Amino acid sequence: MRPAGGAAPVVELEGITVEFPGVRALDDVDFRLLPGEVHAVMGENGAGKSTLIGVLTGTIRPVAGVVRVRGEERRFSGVADSRSAGIATVFQETQLSPNLTVAENVMLGRERPGRWGIDWRRTRADAAEAMGRLGLDDLDPRTPLALLSPAQKQLVALARSVVDDPGVLVLDEPTSSLDQAEVQVLMRVIRGLRDRGVAILFVSHFLEQAFAISDRMTVLRGGRRIGEHVTRDLERADLISQMLGKDIESLRALGSERKAHHYASDSEPALRAAGLGRRGELGPSDIDVLPGEIVGLAGLRGSGRTELASLMSGTLRADSGELWVDGERVSLRDPAGALRRRIAMSAENRRADGIIGELTGRENIILSLQALRGWTRPLSSEEGAALVETYIDALHLDPADLDRPAAELSGGTQQKLLLARALATRPHVLILDEPTRGIDIAAKVEIQRRISRLAGGGVAVVFISSELEEVVRLSDRIVVLKDREKIGELSNGPGVTVDTVVEMIAAELDLS
Repeated sequence: MRPAGGAAPVVELEGITVEFPGVRALDDVDFRLLPGEVHAVMGENGAGKSTLIGVLTGTIRPVAGVVRVRGEERRFSGVADSRSAGIATVFQETQLSPNLTVAENVMLGRERPGRWGIDWRRTRADAAEAMGRLGLDDLDPRTPLALLSPAQKQLVALARSVVDDPGVLVLDEPTSSLDQAEVQVLMRVIRGLRDRGVAILFVSHFLEQAFAISDRMTVLRGGRRIGEHVTRDLERADLISQMLGKDIESLRALGSERKAHHYASDSEPALRAAGLGRRGELGPSDIDVLPGEIVGLAGLRGSGRTELASLMSGTLRADSGELWVDGERVSLRDPAGALRRRIAMSAENRRADGIIGELTGRENIILSLQALRGWTRPLSSEEGAALVETYIDALHLDPADLDRPAAELSGGTQQKLLLARALATRPHVLILDEPTRGIDIAAKVEIQRRISRLAGGGVAVVFISSELEEVVRLSDRIVVLKDREKIGELSNGPGVTVDTVVEMIAAELDLS
């Protein structure tokens, strides 16, 4: 496989297959990386991006396929093998030592020996030279890392990666903790490396950043390569369609379905956010959620939808803006404070942030209500049984399941437990982040119907789903986010389709 223009790939992956228990993470994937290019790997969560990086960095061994570096077949048994082949990686978490200086971090493991140990003068000079190659001459190598901003730390990690003058640089979500000004600094550094001939693999959830920096794109979905494209020839809507697995024409054919729960309220918003944001997480955003209304948050992974939900539920603490609940200005410091204000949230990652696997299904249901009452006022066994019985009927739970550890239950049952736990607090505002992900169609329809009934009963609902059809189907209004900013809002109706949302996301932003 030889690219147009005669430049041989620095890295070629051919027929790469990676399997984990019960899942094929990469399935017969081809990939090529050319010298002097930035190549973006795009895909939603679970597409295979991290696994691809793992193969290149030697942390994951494929069960099939070939890895070639500069035409030579390689079998990496670890990170050291990958590094010796000229492949350097900067991960999302910078893996630096905050108690060391800039120079000590940049030269860690490569310190210059002296007569009585380390020659720090020469070591700092080497660190300064590596940073100078990135245009970072103004950063003092003697500065303690703890004093630097997130952007400066990311640049220090980059400097450490180029000390050995690699031919290939892998950047895994390098801008995830940076604001817009800091992103521009990093982009300038990346372009400088590209112009020196370094081949750069760039992984990011931020659509506009990928379009701004990359020369080519490879799209992964469900562990398979969907396509390879020259970036300037690829339409944003087509990229989104490939990532989501929907043909753009079929998206245009989908109509907006208005449900009977639609509720036009003239009352005070149950929840109002004005300029709500957090540095490095989400730009200042406005949102109102009325009683009896479902407001959908739409956007690709990394758009800021989960961050907005977390700021409104106290899971993240805002550092800008204001929040009102039932007309009263509040400052939410944690989820417990949100619960006291009758804001309940069901988190996206039910296994890590939701379900307590060691507890039974029954114990999981009563958890939030018990936390709201306080542990000095335990629910009686009769109160707990009555509460659980309510949701056995409402959510069609199997009573036999509820005496088993929650970790042993199906994804659909776990999701129902989380919904029951949130509803047990009788919330005024219910925030649902991916409540139907990874569950069967019957459970999905049941949960959607329940959400619709809750809104019909006056609950203000914030709804997040990666499936735009769900967002359009359930929402009265749709707030659209992109690259950690709110970019628009739609009042749902017969003329609003999935394609309406896709086109808003795909619209090019001015990054100048």
